[in-house]
Amino acid sequence: MADVTTLENVKAAIGVTGSYMDVTISLWIDEVIDYMIGAGVSTAKIATSVGVVARGVNDLWNNGAGNGKLSPYFYDRVTQLAYRSK
Repeated sequence: MADVTTLENVKAAIGVTGSYMDVTISLWIDEVIDYMIGAGVSTAKIATSVGVVARGVNDLWNNGAGNGKLSPYFYDRVTQLAYRSK
């Protein structure tokens, strides 16, 4: 599960208040972070890139079941962060 700070920052970025969706958003955060790690982004870069994590969460959450696609912006930023992680 996503840590509390990341969860709160992502919720703020996507405009979610309250705790009703915390479990769902935490699962999407975990998915996005795992994707970023697999792409070669260091955990240090991920920790300072909550906006990119929020973008990925928003992309997946808003596209619904079966249509979840990450945006070109998310792909571009992950590529940049992976490059900077070397």
